[in-house]
Amino acid sequence: MPEWVQTIIDFVRLNQGWAAPIVFVLAFAESLAFISLIAPATVILWGIGALIGAAGLAFWPIWFAAAIGAALGDWLSYWLGFHFHDRIVKMWPLTKYPELVPRTHILFEKWGVAGVFIGRFFGPLRAIVPLVAGAVEMPPLLFQLANWSSAFVWATVTLAPGTLGMEWLGRYFH
Repeated sequence: MPEWVQTIIDFVRLNQGWAAPIVFVLAFAESLAFISLIAPATVILWGIGALIGAAGLAFWPIWFAAAIGAALGDWLSYWLGFHFHDRIVKMWPLTKYPELVPRTHILFEKWGVAGVFIGRFFGPLRAIVPLVAGAVEMPPLLFQLANWSSAFVWATVTLAPGTLGMEWLGRYFH
């Protein structure tokens, strides 16, 4: 694990009042086009999920912060795609990953708006899906329905395993 990842997790452990704001920022960054490709936050969120169970942090405020951060990051990415269309895919770092945009477009052709929901759960596609959804002018209401519903599921899938796993291990070994 990179040192900076452990540093953030240790900071949250020592400053538990900052857990929800930090998780919000991490989830926002993880969902924001361009930023998530250079600074993935999923590993830190998994660590904080485990910390919730180990340190007794309140799950629900942190879960809510993760979901809201993820949905707002996708919303901004969609807006960027909607307003800048094809120009945005010619910018760095997307030029560094030329296969991501066509793969995302194929996802939409196959799954439609469900592709927004599905895309949230697949690594680098997570931040590209809303950008491409905006660029191809997916209807905003359909995008937002998939965006917000998938954000709450994603927050659960990201944080709950560590939380529940640590709780289970604590009961098993004590």
